Amino acid sequence: MSQEEKTSYSQEELREFEQLIHEKLAVAKQELTMLKDTLGKRNDSGTDYTASTSKVLEDGADTLERESINQLAARQQKFIINLEKALMRIKNGTYGICVDTGKLIAKERLRAVPHTMHSIEAKLAKR
Repeated sequence: MSQEEKTSYSQEELREFEQLIHEKLAVAKQELTMLKDTLGKRNDSGTDYTASTSKVLEDGADTLERESINQLAARQQKFIINLEKALMRIKNGTYGICVDTGKLIAKERLRAVPHTMHSIEAKLAKR
């Protein structure tokens, strides 16, 4: 049976994707923890008050860096949520099926982006 004729992945294939998602989830959670730790340390690092221009520039750079780390943490949190939703789709039997076309998403795409809900054709058609 060719991939086009299949309507869902086998239990063995789903286990492979589930393992991949769990691995990516572990790494993503570890990275999120590191980002949060970095933010916590940056917020705790008090410096002596000085009225110099360099202090103002330093504060501006610190604020910019904190905002950047916050954005990274938010993206990482969204990635984690999407991976967890993919695990739910595996459990309810809808994993790997494109929400736009109803066809099976290619294995290569799922290996690269295991939380996707769109085939590459559907993704490109949206552009």
